Amino acid sequence: MAEYLTLTVDADGIATITLDVPDRPMNVLGPQLMADLSSALDKIQHDDAVIGAIVTSAKQDFMAGADLKWLCDTLDQNLDIKQAFAFADPLNKGYRRIETLGKPFAAAINGTALGGGLELALACHYRVAADNEKIAIGLPEVQVGLLPGGGGTQRLPRLIGIEKSLPLLLKGTHLPPSKAKELGIVHEVVPAADLLAHAKQWLLEKGDAEQPWDKKGFKVPGGAGAMNPRAAQQFMGGTAMIHENAKHNYPAPIAILSSVYEGTILPIDRGLTIESQYFASLMADPVAKNMVRTLFVNKGAADKLVRRPADVEKTKVQKLGILGAGMMGAGIAYSSALSGIEVVLLDRTADDAARGKDYSKQLVDKAIKRGKSTQQKADALLSRIKPTDSYADLAGCDLIIEAVFEDRDIKATVTQAAEKVIASDAVFASNTSTLPITGLAEASTRPANFIGIHFFSPVEKMPLVEIIVGEKTSQETIAKSLDYVQQLRKTPVVVNDSRGFYTSRVFSTFTDEGTTLLGEGIIPAVIENAAKFSGMPVGPLAVLDEVTVELAYKVTKQTEQDLGSEYQATSGWPVLEKMYSLDRKGKRFGAGFYEYPEDGKKHLWSGLNEHFPVSDEQLEFDTVKRRLLHRQALEAARCLEEGVITAPEDGDIGSVFGIGFPPYTGGPFSYIDTIGIEKFVDECEALASEYGERFKPSTWLKKRAAQKQSFYS
Repeated sequence: MAEYLTLTVDADGIATITLDVPDRPMNVLGPQLMADLSSALDKIQHDDAVIGAIVTSAKQDFMAGADLKWLCDTLDQNLDIKQAFAFADPLNKGYRRIETLGKPFAAAINGTALGGGLELALACHYRVAADNEKIAIGLPEVQVGLLPGGGGTQRLPRLIGIEKSLPLLLKGTHLPPSKAKELGIVHEVVPAADLLAHAKQWLLEKGDAEQPWDKKGFKVPGGAGAMNPRAAQQFMGGTAMIHENAKHNYPAPIAILSSVYEGTILPIDRGLTIESQYFASLMADPVAKNMVRTLFVNKGAADKLVRRPADVEKTKVQKLGILGAGMMGAGIAYSSALSGIEVVLLDRTADDAARGKDYSKQLVDKAIKRGKSTQQKADALLSRIKPTDSYADLAGCDLIIEAVFEDRDIKATVTQAAEKVIASDAVFASNTSTLPITGLAEASTRPANFIGIHFFSPVEKMPLVEIIVGEKTSQETIAKSLDYVQQLRKTPVVVNDSRGFYTSRVFSTFTDEGTTLLGEGIIPAVIENAAKFSGMPVGPLAVLDEVTVELAYKVTKQTEQDLGSEYQATSGWPVLEKMYSLDRKGKRFGAGFYEYPEDGKKHLWSGLNEHFPVSDEQLEFDTVKRRLLHRQALEAARCLEEGVITAPEDGDIGSVFGIGFPPYTGGPFSYIDTIGIEKFVDECEALASEYGERFKPSTWLKKRAAQKQSFYS
């Protein structure tokens, strides 16, 4: 008996396959659904009363693609190419059976159809979609390090041509039904209430059981391979652009290009086999495993608040107070107001607070110009932000977020002022990126309600929020903070208190290693390019300019003051200190490691060579890359060892979404596992002997390596 779909046949001989995966909000493709679909096809094939079939969904959406948890478990088995092909090929054969069964199939796309869901629809002879612009139609597999493995690289080009297909396949673009119809991906868009009737009408009146590519004389629209000059240019130019953007770290885009190029010059069945072969090659590559695990499975668990204390009642923030209307405070205000929260934005003067609100006005004005919002929505959002210089306006706030300068005394002053006004059960959070929460909570009369909520800049774009638990933070405060982050539709990670917490600790090793390399005489452009080729979004010198050399300098001086005799200067401190003394304090000041001409593009400061002479002995490019990534991964491991984070999943999510650790690695713990923990430890030992004790792995990590204990089993 089928569990994942139902099959009915009406009096007119029209069978309806209704997808309905149990206990899931959306239909996802997995072994049981594939088995049930195969059984349904058997019945349709052998029932002479059936003249055609509709495929639709009982859920709000059609199908979201593969069950990524199942896919992740499969990838964790470290399949070889042969095993991976055996996994991939049955799906292609199953979908191919739909279009060769001899009876017409119509896909009634009632909601979002992505990945394997769209591929199922493409295998049907006719596609009609509901008229709802919120529906997403696309093949996003490239975003998880894979290619569409259910015929997407073969059917889409044969349907709409290579030139139109490649951008969709290489970017994983989602389309609304109207655009999908315009491109020819779906045949019709009709009101949702008419969807099944329209599909049935086509089956009864036109019902062609042969796909265009199975008809004699079929040619790919516009030509295939070198037969289409414009497509040939896309293949050549696309290969160069992919290598430029992906830096040879992401194999999926090249595999997609190859599958389309090779497959479309052959009959469909041969093309599908080629697609399965390229899909198998990606499954056997660690990049897909790393990306699926971190970017989707683990992130999905974090979004569902996997670390939330279970015995605390769910809450919602109705009124939020923000102390400090600078860049961070203004960004938090916008993101909160966007989520429907009333915001009180407080600063020293009314004018400063008003300037903070202006940040939101600039964002909504841009959204209106781009057609992403309306004036009515913009006005409603702005009406929810109240700029003020009076602490009395904080009365009634459920949550206060302090976002003032990284100075312990200033933070203590605003904490005490706010606590005189807010309710006894209100949560007080600091947006500090470095100062220990337990220490900041000493200024509070209610440390159980005190927590860290660390946003990343720019707040409206960055998806991660780091929740920092102090020594006296209560479980209820943790739960309320996580509920608030979920209101903002951001991804939280929970970490324990420590100087720099987790993300700032790991991030600081990246910038410190960059300045260390500069101090050693490594060519600045080599440092920056090595970082980008390793997969970091920007180089360490450029990112230091962004966060400002001044901030890094003052945070270091604060750390020195706090730790006293226990403080040890980092290897890159002399460079940072020198830049500060030269008054090159970063981008905001118009001068840092880079020049920022008003009428031109930023470029590395020519004076770097004068103050940090280039050495005659330059490192191998791969050595620079290894130092930048290994240093971060080693610090992440130390954080796990010390209990700053409690699981490698949190460390990987925090690093990828918070500080831009290369997504293809899956994060520092996946990075170590990919290298192999034994080899990673050996490489760190070698780096330590050559470049300094900061690379020396701890006894704990060496013990794990000796026991072959990876972070993900």
